[in-house]
Amino acid sequence: MLKIWIVGRGRMGGAVEAEIAACEDLALAGTSEYVPEADSIGAADVIIDFSHPNNTRAVCERAARDGTALVLGTTGLSDGHRQYISQAAQKAPVVHSANFSTGIAIFERLLAEMRGVSHLFDIEVVEAHHRYKQDAPSGTAKLLLAAIDPENERERIYGRGGMGARGNEIGVHSIRGGTVAGEHSVLFLGEDEVLEIRHSAASRRIFARGALTAARFAAGKAPGLYSMQDVLWGGKDA
Repeated sequence: MLKIWIVGRGRMGGAVEAEIAACEDLALAGTSEYVPEADSIGAADVIIDFSHPNNTRAVCERAARDGTALVLGTTGLSDGHRQYISQAAQKAPVVHSANFSTGIAIFERLLAEMRGVSHLFDIEVVEAHHRYKQDAPSGTAKLLLAAIDPENERERIYGRGGMGARGNEIGVHSIRGGTVAGEHSVLFLGEDEVLEIRHSAASRRIFARGALTAARFAAGKAPGLYSMQDVLWGGKDA
């Protein structure tokens, strides 16, 4: 049985804990708001962190120290935080994603297929989340941007509205309000036609299930940095 330690007792941490309780192959090793100083976390096979960027360094250092698999879903990370993740991945398997839903992973793959024709369209990204989400644009919006334009060849214009040709710009629009779990759309606006790819999350359960799928994947893997593309389609000796 795979033992999971959850860092973060917020909404996502609670959703992950509830999903673990419903899985016969998983057990909850413990939960904490921060990385505990005691070695109790050492009993876990996988650490799942959906807490806060302030915890990222300590979580990565603990995973690296013990070689414990880490599933990291915290958003709002800086380049410094990503450096901690890269360092941890040298000594432990780390699955890092801004969004762990299966649908978003498929969305990302579809956008990668659009790269060759993206120059034919103006592109707009629209994302909406609940009123409590702190970062904007969302980590998922940035993930989708990277999928369609990995070389950053287009300028990102955040929060832009209005009409007119975008040229070499990708507009990114963030909406915050209510209890929206997460909605993301990418619009390809061409001459006399519009193609829209859209994903809507009905609850946080989809992210929790995806994180546990990632945990099963990561357990026993060689050290390295993995994505949901690796988890779902295989990669790096999956």
